[in-house]
Amino acid sequence: MNEPPGARARVALTGLAVAEYFRDAQNQDVLLFIDNIFRFTQAGSEVSALLGRIPSAVGYQPTLATDMGSLQERITSTATGSITSVQAIYVPADDLTDPAPATTFAHLDATTVLSRAISELGIYPAVDPLDSTSRLMDANVIGQEHYGTARAVQETLQEYKSLQDIIAILGMDELSEEDKLTVARARRLQKFLSQPFSVAAVFTGKDGKYVSLQDGIRSFKSVISGEHDALPENAFYMVGAVEEAVTRAKDMAAALDTSSSKKDEAAASTREKRDIDFVMELEECLAKIEQGRADAAERGVTFDASTIVADYHKNNSLDELFPFSATRKAEF
Repeated sequence: MNEPPGARARVALTGLAVAEYFRDAQNQDVLLFIDNIFRFTQAGSEVSALLGRIPSAVGYQPTLATDMGSLQERITSTATGSITSVQAIYVPADDLTDPAPATTFAHLDATTVLSRAISELGIYPAVDPLDSTSRLMDANVIGQEHYGTARAVQETLQEYKSLQDIIAILGMDELSEEDKLTVARARRLQKFLSQPFSVAAVFTGKDGKYVSLQDGIRSFKSVISGEHDALPENAFYMVGAVEEAVTRAKDMAAALDTSSSKKDEAAASTREKRDIDFVMELEECLAKIEQGRADAAERGVTFDASTIVADYHKNNSLDELFPFSATRKAEF
């Protein structure tokens, strides 16, 4: 970006010419990375402004489609070699309909869209399966099982997306049982679409997970069919195949049982201490009554224990006594 717009407008074509040399002269299959193609568009816009041309939509050059086509249509295969290009595309204001990315999308076979909304959920890679597209998503190319599973996942996620406004305003309770089930499965699918990367292991502390295509298809089919409706959503986060989610769910249940046992032990200890304090107070109260009766007998007067009992009842209830103090309760 620190170069003049003229140089930036030509460098993409120069890089493509080098790729064409390896394809045509060396008969090789070339992988061409472009990062980022929006800079090519932006440079063309700046050059157009310097030439005094009247801008088109959103201020881009009037030759945007022609400029992009002159680059993208040269990325093709021949009888002796090929060029496959992977391109990073900056989307201004996250608007996929902006002329710059929209013109680029028209030349691509597949697009993988990264979403800020999914990133905010902590799901990585933050790929949006609803906005991402592929021309190879065809049953004749990838097979009926793969195609049907992918479409079923998209349909479930789309239904969940359409229900989000209702959930935000009225809550989950206003949904039908069928919609609640759809939402629950969609949330599991969202979590399951996360995947730890080996290249990020040094930062996250989690080893990367590799999932084969067949394992991925089988796992998503089982989630959509409801085989794992009993598993918690978090069990599907950052795992490989669905078997890992089942294992994690068992570990989570075991950890919860251990935590509950510790809480029960702590609560029992607290109750025991309270019971001991309670009985000690009762013993003290009974001792006062016995002493009062003895003093009254010596003086030959009638003893009234109502005052002592009333003071005791201000802070205690005899109904809270535990079984081991039932004898004292009856005596009192």
